[in-house]
Amino acid sequence: MKSFDSEDRALLEEESVQASANLLESKTSQLADILGEKLDAAFHQETWTLALHDVSKIISEHSVVDLAYAARRLPVGDRLVIYENLPAIQSKVDFLISADNATRVAIFRRISDQEAKDVIQNMPPDEGVSVLESVSERRYRKVLELLEPKKAAKIREINKHPRNTAGRLMTNEFFSFSMDGTVGDATSMIRDNPGTALAMWMFLLNGKGELQGYVPVRSLIIHPAATPLKQIMKPLSHRVSPETSREEVVEIVERYKVAVLPVVDASDLPIGVVNYEDVIEAVEDIADETIATMAGTVEKVTECESLTRKFLSRAPWLFITLCAGLINVGVMSSFQYYEKGLLTFVLFFVPLITGMSGNIGIQCSTILVRSMAMGMLSMGNRRDAIIKESIIGVTAGILFGVMSGFAVYYMDFVGSSGSAIQPLVVGLIVGIGLMGSCVAGTFLGVFSPLFFARMGIDPAVASGPIVTALNDFLSMSIYFLIAIGLSSFLL
Repeated sequence: MKSFDSEDRALLEEESVQASANLLESKTSQLADILGEKLDAAFHQETWTLALHDVSKIISEHSVVDLAYAARRLPVGDRLVIYENLPAIQSKVDFLISADNATRVAIFRRISDQEAKDVIQNMPPDEGVSVLESVSERRYRKVLELLEPKKAAKIREINKHPRNTAGRLMTNEFFSFSMDGTVGDATSMIRDNPGTALAMWMFLLNGKGELQGYVPVRSLIIHPAATPLKQIMKPLSHRVSPETSREEVVEIVERYKVAVLPVVDASDLPIGVVNYEDVIEAVEDIADETIATMAGTVEKVTECESLTRKFLSRAPWLFITLCAGLINVGVMSSFQYYEKGLLTFVLFFVPLITGMSGNIGIQCSTILVRSMAMGMLSMGNRRDAIIKESIIGVTAGILFGVMSGFAVYYMDFVGSSGSAIQPLVVGLIVGIGLMGSCVAGTFLGVFSPLFFARMGIDPAVASGPIVTALNDFLSMSIYFLIAIGLSSFLL
């Protein structure tokens, strides 16, 4: 099968000017658009027979992975038709592995238990666990009962580990040999087990079954069959336990550039392997969850969910923001009892105060959250990072506070010179108030990620609506207190 046909290429050439204007749109995303349009047009033919003919033609011209991504943009019922018209069981397996959760749910609702068993049987155990997460517990048990006992046991072994751990990321289908074996023994076992996909590295064990090292597949090709495996063995520098978090797994693979990472139990016996593909998926999930958390939602950015589900995912955070906004209104209304003449001028600068303090706080928290996610923030350098971010935030608050104070005084934005309130007083209140609110936003942005991390909560919450609303409340309160204090002293 091919990824592009002549029609696709012509369409891409015609849209090259538009694509160059949008650098964020890749060729793969353009192909998904083209495929989606072609499939949608095929399903809207006058007769169902003609529609199926066109769908079958499109399926034969494109890869299963591209079809799975294009199907995310189609109605759920049409996705099932694509799956049913795939030519072979392996194509259906690849389609389900690449499909999103909504597509998997729709397909498993319609296919029989026997067909579900057939596709899971032909998947690696870790992919089988991922796909079966889309079905109910009852359906999960029924499918496992139909699987071969060996495959079902491997799926149960992975599924027993908590989510977001190395035990859940790993695959437990891999090759391991005794150190006393030879290259010929290893090649024979690999040849007799073609269903085991992970054959790039072979792990070597001692007499107790403990992990000692590995042999790259290239060594099996260049060395004679009689060569002892321990003679060409290379040491393993890194291994993890099944309880290791996925963030730590990603950090180890990224830092040390290891292609595969063995997972061992408490006795140093190998129970699985995390490969590079698993790490890429983990990185995508981490980024997905972090972006969603920072935006104030629990929806998956990479999933094509219904509008209702998207709204319900965002509504709780929006409700919290609404409540915080009402509290802020209460803070502002309570100020009406003080110096009514000054109130008119002070309120003009509330958006400036909340905007500046919020941006400074978000900058600090985002830098720290990113450092945590990349493993760059440890107990040893945490103090230095806090001091640096605090100095930057406080310096920015003082600098921009002085600038805004002079600007308000000299330019008289609110026309206070014609009233009893002097521009100098308004400039001092705004400048010092901005300094105080920015300092408060800085410390909130610096310490909130550390607080959430210590409480076992995703530090990305520090950049979300909750902390943003708290910053608005804190900055306004400080601003009004400074305004009340200065006005009572200067007027």
